[in-house]
Amino acid sequence: QVQLVESGGGLVQAGGSLRLSCAASGSIFRIDYMGWYRQAPGKQRESVAAITSASSTNYRDSVKDRFTISRDSSKNTVYLQMNILKPEDTAVYYCNAGGMRRDFESFEVWGRGTLVTVSS
Repeated sequence: QVQLVESGGGLVQAGGSLRLSCAASGSIFRIDYMGWYRQAPGKQRESVAAITSASSTNYRDSVKDRFTISRDSSKNTVYLQMNILKPEDTAVYYCNAGGMRRDFESFEVWGRGTLVTVSS
């Protein structure tokens, strides 16, 4: 089994910053990608940013130049630095990861989410 645990959400004023963390644990042989999604009330879940094992990144247009995704492979952890936060960034943020377990079965897992609230 592989598990993800997110942390770092909270309440922040518009223009402020937050840093989310997501740590993977369990029977991990290799992590191929890690990413962040978010779901605002009444809306569908959407991708925010992702990073591959080769450190290739991609972002949704609305967060480019404000959010930065990074990873610490030695800790199986991914981070999302969020700057210049806007009220429309308010959502539950979910971590997602995929790779291979030690039994050489592939996996894709989701965290339980962490709430980010941006006040105007």
